[in-house]
Amino acid sequence: MPLAETLDLVRAAQAGKYAVPAVNIVDELSIRAVVSAASRAGSPVILQTSVKTVKLSGAAVISAIVRAVAQDADVPVSLHLDHCPDPAVVTEAIANGWSSVLYDASHLDFDEALATTRAVTLEAHAAGVSVESEIENIVGVEDGVGSDLALHGYTIEQLVDAAEITGVDMLAPALGTSHGLYTSEPTLQFARARELRGRTDLPVVLHGGTGLTADQFREFIDAGIAKINISTALKRAYMEGARDHLVEAERTGKWEPTALFRAIDERIEPMLTEHMEMFGSAQHARLVTETAR
Repeated sequence: MPLAETLDLVRAAQAGKYAVPAVNIVDELSIRAVVSAASRAGSPVILQTSVKTVKLSGAAVISAIVRAVAQDADVPVSLHLDHCPDPAVVTEAIANGWSSVLYDASHLDFDEALATTRAVTLEAHAAGVSVESEIENIVGVEDGVGSDLALHGYTIEQLVDAAEITGVDMLAPALGTSHGLYTSEPTLQFARARELRGRTDLPVVLHGGTGLTADQFREFIDAGIAKINISTALKRAYMEGARDHLVEAERTGKWEPTALFRAIDERIEPMLTEHMEMFGSAQHARLVTETAR
């Protein structure tokens, strides 16, 4: 089927009280593995690209691969640009058919963040592309973007006012999570997510999902989270699958690239299936199917 609209998927999740998995892909192999896992689970999925991935593979190439894979999928698939502080890359993504973009203005002071986010939103909306906003930084560096320090934090009132001024479609607030692997127990802010959802109807996004428990995911979803980002878990599954296969290839002397591809896919799929179950997106799809019968 054609690419879905990210905002449609997230609003459906918000109404259905589940979360859509938003998975950072890195190449054709990971794109196919993620969509295959989503199809088997019956879950909608958002494919996310970092700025680094866009620059490495090229926006036109990524768009063509995603559209070809999505066309053969029997679940909704959308394409999202993740953590982009560069308006020029946003423009490139829009021109190449991305469904949505995250404009990351968390490195800027409040007034400048609002001005640049507003400009990006106007450009995106003119092309029918939705915008996720991050103006207070979520701790951690992901694909070279971000900071390990909390640089900007705002009140719920400021976040809501900023969303109204800029006209964005989704919000990515700081909720105690961080990008990358946790080295200590995070202080998760479920009440803050609930308070923000009580003040605005805009979908709220959780970043830094890798490493949380099923109960923690469920509490965030119950608080109103409708999109959950998964990046580190995909990277680990991809590279651990490759590592283990290459060790075995070295031992046996059997060097077959397609077998390597299968080994990576076999690591990615169960990891994503588990997350889709935790997020409720797979269960929701089953309920919809059973109701329609």
